[in-house]
Amino acid sequence: MSERNGNLRDLPLFVRAEMALREAVAQAIEDHRRTGDPLVIWRDGKVVLVPAEELIPPPETNGASLP
Repeated sequence: MSERNGNLRDLPLFVRAEMALREAVAQAIEDHRRTGDPLVIWRDGKVVLVPAEELIPPPETNGASLP
């Protein structure tokens, strides 16, 4: 087991869940940017299609602490 995995296991479950969710969202955004598909989001009570050209790559966190 690596040092990083040991440290992750020491974190509370809700923190690990949020980290996993953020990583999944980052992957989904990158997949849409790469394939050119629009991303569907919820904004101001409405469904909105965001063109792939307008998607901004999320910052790399590499497991850094959450705000």
